[in-house]
Amino acid sequence: MSVGSAYVRAMVHEDLPAVLAIETESHPAPWTERIFVEELAREWARLMVVEMPERDVEPLVVAFCNYWLVADELHLLNICCAVEHRRQGHAQRLMEYMLEVARSRKCRLITLEVRTSNTGAIAMYERYRFVGAGVRPRYYSDNQEDALVMLLHLPATD
Repeated sequence: MSVGSAYVRAMVHEDLPAVLAIETESHPAPWTERIFVEELAREWARLMVVEMPERDVEPLVVAFCNYWLVADELHLLNICCAVEHRRQGHAQRLMEYMLEVARSRKCRLITLEVRTSNTGAIAMYERYRFVGAGVRPRYYSDNQEDALVMLLHLPATD
């Protein structure tokens, strides 16, 4: 998928330094390299990056997501954008990509958890018609913050 000069592609091991840098600057308790390596090996896991071509240098990874495809559900585990590249539509590119995948796989539901304090992410999910379905108390280990469970029911297709 390509929108403007940035495009979405599958993550590869060579992307780990850039992904880990984005993860570390974005989360108080970032995932480790080992977790990402394990995710890359899971049959049901999909890790995608947004890459931007750079003049006279290698393309730059500016965002990533990790989701699972299990039966007829897509579960979003992580979506992250480099601080200096936020508010440029990269998270939306990843959301659009995941929605395309979910529809092509005939998923009936997309699920996710988000920190209750992450109002920007919640607003983005609501723009995609996700709705709150409940709270997981003390879900995040770093500060015991609650997680809002959000769902998006997809229309059945023949």
